[in-house]
Amino acid sequence: MSRGGPRCSAREPPPTDRDRRPWSGRAGRRPPAGRPSWPPARAHGETQPASTPRSSSVRSPRALTTAAISSGVGFVTVIGRIGGLRAVSKVAPVIRTTTSDDGVFTIVLDRPEAKNALTIEMRDDLLAAVRRARSDAGVRAVLLTGTGDAFCAGMDLRASTVAQAGGEGFDTRSTSEALRTGVQAVVRDLWELDKPTVAAVNGTAVGPGAHLALSCDFVLVHEDTRFAWTFARWGLVVDAGGAYLLPRLVGLPRAKAMVLLGEGVKGSEAVDLGLAYKCVPAGDLRTEAEALTAKLAAGPTRSLGLSKQLLNRTFETYLASALELEGQFQSLATTSSDLAEGMAAFREKRSPRFTGR
Repeated sequence: MSRGGPRCSAREPPPTDRDRRPWSGRAGRRPPAGRPSWPPARAHGETQPASTPRSSSVRSPRALTTAAISSGVGFVTVIGRIGGLRAVSKVAPVIRTTTSDDGVFTIVLDRPEAKNALTIEMRDDLLAAVRRARSDAGVRAVLLTGTGDAFCAGMDLRASTVAQAGGEGFDTRSTSEALRTGVQAVVRDLWELDKPTVAAVNGTAVGPGAHLALSCDFVLVHEDTRFAWTFARWGLVVDAGGAYLLPRLVGLPRAKAMVLLGEGVKGSEAVDLGLAYKCVPAGDLRTEAEALTAKLAAGPTRSLGLSKQLLNRTFETYLASALELEGQFQSLATTSSDLAEGMAAFREKRSPRFTGR
């Protein structure tokens, strides 16, 4: 992966009308004159991530954008203009995805120099990856993990609308809309995905980063894994699904200690509290997570997905509603090829060979 700094060629064409459109705060749009692309602020984590340029190509912004899109899930960050041309800071993917022959779809957060803190583009690419897993019939289970010594340090506040709070003309509605279509959408899509999900939390997970992991079906940690919540430190309200997930996983009193007091959780304590499924040696985390995901991928995908949704939906509903949902979902399961295979295997006294259909 090339890590050279951004460059612009004197022979590149002048900006197009598209480049001159008013800035709306979204990726790829130019901010108003005098206003930086990202106001300086810290991430939800405890460190301020540094930006590491990864582009070494001398190409136009349009070509760079096309290259990033054509390579799969990647991101392009516009950081300003040099000589009338937009300078692009990153073109290499920071959300990497792979699909194995057995249907395991692996999503890797790959911004280790910033503790995998999510930029807007990175968040959007993560959402696109989750939705790709949902729509791809060849995907039967999903593994989510990070690179470096952190799983995810939350949202990079330099790329967040809340960093502009208190400024002239700040519209509070922009925050709720950004949450709804951004990190909330990622958490919601992971939680509601009709396929099993595994999170291998390879290091620190802060705020929204923790909630990404907790929205998965199985969370694996090692002894140095740490969950932290720093919302109160910056005057923020718990978000990214935390107000829903935490009380249900650890109970209301402990959830309040995490959010209001910033009490963190480390290693095997996460298993004891109900945040994680298993704590394994750090060197075995990825191997254990891959084995678990492969085991889930070998199962009856449709039935597993329906059972997952049933458990999630009936967690806090009335018994009558839960029983009604059971009947509806079991009826759906009877239309799957895997159920027919399971019944045939039972009659023939053999192990079933599920295909995920």
